[in-house]
Amino acid sequence: MATQKEIKGRIGSVRNIQKITRAMEMVAAARLRRAEQRIENLRPYARAIRRLTRRVVENMETIPNLPLLEEHESDNTYGILIVTGDRGLAGAFNSQIIRAANARYRELRSEGKEVVWYASGRRGVSSLEFRGMEVVGAYQGHTDRPTFSDAREISDDLAAAYVDGKVDRVETFHNHYISPLSQEVRHETLLPLQQMAVLVEEAEGEEEEEEEHRALWIFEPEAEEILQRLIPDYIEISIYRRLLESTASEHGARMTAMRNASENATDLIEDLTLDMNRQRQAEITQEIMEVVAGAEGLS
Repeated sequence: MATQKEIKGRIGSVRNIQKITRAMEMVAAARLRRAEQRIENLRPYARAIRRLTRRVVENMETIPNLPLLEEHESDNTYGILIVTGDRGLAGAFNSQIIRAANARYRELRSEGKEVVWYASGRRGVSSLEFRGMEVVGAYQGHTDRPTFSDAREISDDLAAAYVDGKVDRVETFHNHYISPLSQEVRHETLLPLQQMAVLVEEAEGEEEEEEEHRALWIFEPEAEEILQRLIPDYIEISIYRRLLESTASEHGARMTAMRNASENATDLIEDLTLDMNRQRQAEITQEIMEVVAGAEGLS
């Protein structure tokens, strides 16, 4: 049985860990607020580019043969992008993405498909490499505060792979931010950009009046040239949204995990304190019995 000194040492260690987890919770909470603000700031621009892209498509008699809009004749090679974090200590934030992507990988392999891996975040990259997977595109060091240039780099690589025929389809896995307590794994198709997806996809909560639908739009330059410029921007915004959603989800998950760790530390300190008091009482009782036994022996 542990001595009082040993129990006191354990209590001190737990208290030190608790100080760290509380500090990490506060840092994650501050970063989460900034991440939520960045998502809010992105939404107007994302809605505008989505609406403009839809308007261009609606005003074209025929959809041009743009490589990013065309489906390949075969779908033998799938590109999978997983969006994870650079750091751990965030509960199931990283593991649930990796688990979902691996399940999709096994499904595709059972159908005889090839998979090309892309990963954002050190955790995703290291996990895939540990499993012996070749990561064609590894993007690290930006998950705490992703920039639009990070999204552009990923977008350019994925678009180039699709246009060059290295992949026939691109799918993504990322954590969709709902609240600090809840994140949802989203599995979405990025490429090819389906014509109906461009027409139908709406920003969450976006509402448009009928007058806007009936408005006459005049394009300069031609609508086809505008669409050629919009499609890459559309993909970049889609990737950037995924990165921001993942960042907010990571901070929320880490804040929740650290809060739970702090609460568990409090419970553990209480249990250890109770054990220490019991040990002290047992030692006092033992000393009293030894004194009594000694007194009886002398009498």
